Amino acid sequence: MNPKIALVVGLISISIFPVLVKWAPVSGITSAFYRMFFGFILILPYVFLTKKFTWPARSLWLPTILCGIIFASDIAVWNLSITLSSVTQATLLANLSPVWVGICSFFFLSDKPKSAFWAGTIVALAGTVVLIGFEHFTEMKLDAGFSLAMLSGILYAAYMLLSKLVLNKVDIVSFMTINMAASTIYLLAICLFFDQPLLGFTPSVWSVFVVQGLICQLIGWLALNYAVQKMDAKRVSLSLLSQAIVSGLFAWIFIDEQITLQMIAGGVIILAGIAITYQTKKQSPSAEKTNDGGY
Repeated sequence: MNPKIALVVGLISISIFPVLVKWAPVSGITSAFYRMFFGFILILPYVFLTKKFTWPARSLWLPTILCGIIFASDIAVWNLSITLSSVTQATLLANLSPVWVGICSFFFLSDKPKSAFWAGTIVALAGTVVLIGFEHFTEMKLDAGFSLAMLSGILYAAYMLLSKLVLNKVDIVSFMTINMAASTIYLLAICLFFDQPLLGFTPSVWSVFVVQGLICQLIGWLALNYAVQKMDAKRVSLSLLSQAIVSGLFAWIFIDEQITLQMIAGGVIILAGIAITYQTKKQSPSAEKTNDGGY
């Protein structure tokens, strides 16, 4: 599959998550647990039938498990930040993840961000502010909700960078299986520690949990991890800013949330910023000759 198509499939799949959360008004941590749990349960038949699961090298066990813990922590922290502040503030601050990815890449990786990445990031983040509303940006308070939302963005960036390194050496199905197993156990421990409800839900809520696990987690992150494996993690991270646009469209279609001209303008600016990062300089003829046969 073309990695850009995989990126689009993954983006659409995870963008339905906020709408599903509104359909199942339960604890955010509980919702995160069942998203990971059903994603893990649903991948097992494929793993057993195809026998494609292979244990990674022992040196990769810890990084792979750590990816699952970081991802689960990001979901839990983001949901908790919403309860302590607002969806708007949590979304805006969590969307700073491309900045953290770029900064970490600059200091710790050989593949340094190019000027197009920084220009596109600035434009896309400006579009996010327009989409959400500048008044929300100016009304932010430096409280626990603010701190947790910032932490969510940092955790997301850490996951993108670490998973990129692991996926260079581990196949996606094996990575996802271990990743979701670690996330499920970790989130179950958090639910038990904070005494979050785990049973007694209506059939409709259970069906939402299953859809979250199948679409938002399994299909969505199989596709996104494939994109991370094949593409630049910085571009993938920045491209995910368009999740706000797709989520808005789903909310408009399924739960009748209003779409304003301001949201449309913000969405256009976000897409323009993402497009900037995909611009590459044309090579000279001599460089193209040098590169021929280099694959």
